[in-house]
Order: sequence, then C-alpha cells, then structure tokens
Amino acid sequence: MDTQTAKTRVEGSIAASERELLEILERLVAAKSITGNEYCGQAVMLEEFDRLGLEVDTWEPSVDALEDHPGFFRTSSYDECGYEGRENAVATVSGAGDGPTLALSGHIDVVPAAPESAWESDPWTLRRDGDEIYGRGVSDMKGGLAAILLAVDVLAEEGIDLAGDLYVQSTIEEEAGGVGGLLSVLERGYVPDAAIIPEPFGLPNVGIASAGVMFFDVTVPGKKAHAAWGHQGVSAFDKASHIASALNELNDQRQATIDFPPAYGADPSLEGHVTNINIGVVEGGDWPASVPAEVLMKGRVGWPPGESRADVRDAIESTIENAASEDEWLAENPPTIEWTGWNAAPHEVPRDAEIVEIVTQNAESIIGEDGTFVGGNAALDERFYKRYYDVPVVTAGPYGPNLHGVDEYTTVTSLLETAQTLATSAIDYCGIAE
Repeated sequence: MDTQTAKTRVEGSIAASERELLEILERLVAAKSITGNEYCGQAVMLEEFDRLGLEVDTWEPSVDALEDHPGFFRTSSYDECGYEGRENAVATVSGAGDGPTLALSGHIDVVPAAPESAWESDPWTLRRDGDEIYGRGVSDMKGGLAAILLAVDVLAEEGIDLAGDLYVQSTIEEEAGGVGGLLSVLERGYVPDAAIIPEPFGLPNVGIASAGVMFFDVTVPGKKAHAAWGHQGVSAFDKASHIASALNELNDQRQATIDFPPAYGADPSLEGHVTNINIGVVEGGDWPASVPAEVLMKGRVGWPPGESRADVRDAIESTIENAASEDEWLAENPPTIEWTGWNAAPHEVPRDAEIVEIVTQNAESIIGEDGTFVGGNAALDERFYKRYYDVPVVTAGPYGPNLHGVDEYTTVTSLLETAQTLATSAIDYCGIAE
C-alpha cells in the first residue's frame, strides 16, 4: 500500500468513527482524574491499551531518580500526594521496519471542576449539543488522548504497519509541572525521534513553543502594634503595596519590550502581553485591630523563549531590592524572596523541523484552511522533549477555547480532525513497512 492510499483510508475510517471516539471520551471524562489522583483515568487508558492488544509499561515515578535532572523541581502534587499509586503508562506499537520512532503523548490529569454548581450539567458526564461536547477534560486533554487511541486503532484496523515504533504515552501531573509525568517517561528510556502532543491549540494551528513559568513568594515584614497606637507600628500591608507597585512597573516595562509573535498567533489580544508577572495570593495580618507584622505575596512570572530562568529571577529580585532600598523601613528590614513550585524553562522548535512540516501539511490538508505557528504563552510538557533530549515536538490538538473553565468544551469535528492528523502524520513520519 502506498503512502497516499494509506492516508486516504485512515482519514475516511476515522471520519466514520464518531461513535467510537465519543464512547472512549465518555469513559475518560467520567474518571475524575484530578491532578494527584490520576489512577482512575489511567485505569481507562490501560483498558484501552489492552483492547488494542498493545505492549504496556507502567510505573510510579521516583523523586530519587529525577532530582538531579536539570528539569526537575518538586511539584505541588508531589508535596500533597506523593507518587504512590500514580502510574505513568506507555504502550508501544512496534514498527515492522527501521523507520524513525514517533511518540503520541498526552496527560491524563485534569484541573478541578469547581464550582461544579456553575456548570450547565455535571462536569464529569459527557454532554453533547450539536457538534459541541462538554465536560471536564474534553479539550484539556482527554479529548487529545481519545484522538490518539482512535488513530492507533484505525491504523491497525486498516492493516497499516508502520516502519518505525510508535510510543503511546499517558502521563500524570502535567497540570502541576509534568516532572513525575513526561520527564519520568523520558528518563525511563522512551525517547523518540519526534513527538506530537494533542493539547487544545486548535488545528490547523501548530504549536512550536512554550513559556517559561516560575512561582515565587515574597515575605514583607512590618511591625505589629494595636491599631489605636498604629503610629508606633509599621503596616506590612503598606510596605507590601510598595513592593507590588514596583513589580507592576517591571511588568509594564517587560510587556512593552518583549515580543514573541507565536504567543498571539491565534489570539491577537495577547499581543503586548506575552510576558506577565502576577501576584495571585496575598496573606497577612491576624486581627482587625492590629497593625499587621508580615505579609506574604505569592506570585507567578511567565515569559516566552528568549530569556533564561536566571535572567528572569535576577530582574525580579533586583526590582524588589531596589524598591526596598527606597523605603526607610524596608531598607533596614528587607523583604525575602523564595522561588517555589513551578520552575519551567521555555522552549522553541525550529519551524523547518521535519515533524513540524509534516503535521502542518496534514492538518491544513485535512481541515482545508491555513494555520499559523503558535505557542509561548503557557508552560507545556513539550519543553522536556526539546530542551533536555533535543527531540523535535509539536503541539497539534483540537479546538479548546475554554480549557480550565466552567463548561469546558470542544467539538466532535475538531477531535476527529485531530485523530486524522495524528494518524496521517504517523504514516508520513514513521513510514510504511514494505
């Protein structure tokens, strides 16, 4: 069978497999695999791997085995739940020749659905309205996993033997940083020649980059006093506001000078906002009639490819130090900054990489529209492939404008198109065995 005939056959077979796709996705959505408790979702994936007759490897991640890796950091889900009972799963479709190896990878964990009362229907029950389907994870990214399974199933049904191996990876804790997930998979030895992750970037757009993301805590001291003698104290809230104002100014400066067009390729409103510093949590004080003695501000900084983590840390730390030096109290009682949780570096894949060109051509042909290169405004598992193993990777997945939100949705059409893109790209990249 020649390549074009094989691609035409799998496209048609996938287009006629709507029922099979939705049956898989319904079971995946029903599994409440919130980050830290992925086992129920992985159980569904293992059942599907067994149905497809695939060789499967499962294991719990080990911090001891990962902590010396440059991409390692302790994730919040590990601190809260550990890794016991949280297995990764990799199924191997062995190639029948000597073609290159391709990974189709996705994460099984989802974010919470709270407040569930705000959803139009139960977030853990797949609901369809015309072409739209609703439920937690339908776009991010159980829909992508369902598309992977359908693509693999149809390739087998059509009797298409790839020349290269295909790794089908279902990983944990991507939403918390992916260290125990995809990084553990790669460290276990499942390093392909190229990879595709069907995150919801909206084909025919193809993702070629991700953002760096780091979390930080700033502790600002004050001096406690009774409010009636407040002049004898120093409000940590007031001093924290001074630091927050300096960080806001830094954010404005960075947004005015840092540009990365792929970050707003699919969303023009992001132009001028490709980097951001956000104070998301403020904690302090213990009594309304007391001047607060300490305030803790928890923040996040995100940025596109172009800066190192050290560069960004230096910018934030020097801003805080300079702001403190301008204040008489803070100059003598300086704030402290601690880098905690997320510690992800950005990545970018060359646009002329073979897998990028293959996926782009197939997606545009299947959908009948031109796409654009996107990415660089959010941290992704893709960084592990490119930064640490030099594996070219693309993000190629369904429509998903409301991921993490109430009434998360995608479309049946975009999931089928994703499966078609995955299957045809596997044929082109791995080749067909003689």
